[in-house]
Amino acid sequence: MRILFLVYHGFSEHSGISKKIHYQVKGLRENGHDVRLCFYDFAKNGHRCRFIGNDVLQDYGVGSIAAIRQRIDFNCIYDYCVREKIEFVYARCFQNANPFLTSLFRKLRLSGVRSVTEIPTYPYDHEFDTFPWKVRAGLLVDKLFRNRLSREMSAIVTFSDAEIIFGQRTINISNGVDFDSIPLHQFLPIDDSLHLIGVAEVHLWHAYDRLIAGLGEYFKKGGKRKVFFHIVGGVHPDERYKANAFHPGLQTIIDKYGLGDKIIFHGTLFGDELTKIFNQCQFAIGSLGRHRSGITVIKTLKNREYATRGLPFIYSEQDSDFDSQPYVIKAPADESPIDIQQIIDFMDHFQMNPDDIRKTVENLSWKIQMQKVIDEVCK
Repeated sequence: MRILFLVYHGFSEHSGISKKIHYQVKGLRENGHDVRLCFYDFAKNGHRCRFIGNDVLQDYGVGSIAAIRQRIDFNCIYDYCVREKIEFVYARCFQNANPFLTSLFRKLRLSGVRSVTEIPTYPYDHEFDTFPWKVRAGLLVDKLFRNRLSREMSAIVTFSDAEIIFGQRTINISNGVDFDSIPLHQFLPIDDSLHLIGVAEVHLWHAYDRLIAGLGEYFKKGGKRKVFFHIVGGVHPDERYKANAFHPGLQTIIDKYGLGDKIIFHGTLFGDELTKIFNQCQFAIGSLGRHRSGITVIKTLKNREYATRGLPFIYSEQDSDFDSQPYVIKAPADESPIDIQQIIDFMDHFQMNPDDIRKTVENLSWKIQMQKVIDEVCK
């Protein structure tokens, strides 16, 4: 099948989202499909362009007019699909529904091209609560047109359990993993210390404040085990130093409990540097506050990456792929500090090896998950 994988932004070699998209494309190709990746980015000369692979599909130019054009002019995508006999468009939601995008997918549908939109997190409205007003204004436009846009789709792809989203039927899949890119965990113990790791571009819904507060309460009550929390990824200054509706700032909690030597901010790491930190740790931290953005059920990419490496982990949402697994601790979906003693007791009796954990997610390869979409759309 000829497939256009449509993304409304560019890529970064260090972005987890970028890597995920490329793994999805790889998964489709592993199933024998002819996949062309379409995305928007700046060319080397500074022009705003829409690309197909390495080739420029449309050069919008420079300046404010070019910025507007790329948001409303999608004719190049339609023309390409007709010219290249594209049979299926897989689009990734960018919370950018508008009448121009709706018109594109209406024309594609009328010309016989089937389309789906993947919504990475649903519902997503509350994720914008703390964003600048310009971003929230864009969400208002999305709210006005997303139901109309969804009507032009064959289905909505979701990592939730929702059966209907924006009036359209859903295809429920799991976030997948690329086994070739994730090495198996190799922990080398030095002493009896417990090292926890959380990898994320940290937002409110990760709720690392709950873990840090839990560490503070553990030591306050006389906890003797040395426990460290390694945070790998970007932490916005507002999240670390400013109060919000849920916590007074990560640094304020660290200072309150005197945890300066127990919380290690590594910044963004990749490849061997990331693996080195993983191999120093025994237990991973997933999202602990998805309820803050109104999400109950979600199949996060991070949980799957932890399991693929072979680490036990904790999270608070509902995730049917892991809720009953013996290497998982389910935290309550509330604002209570995380029970560190529970993690210590769990790890003191934990016996699964990394390879056994990894085998439990073999069905979550992107090859399998992406083919589920094709099978559902074509049946």
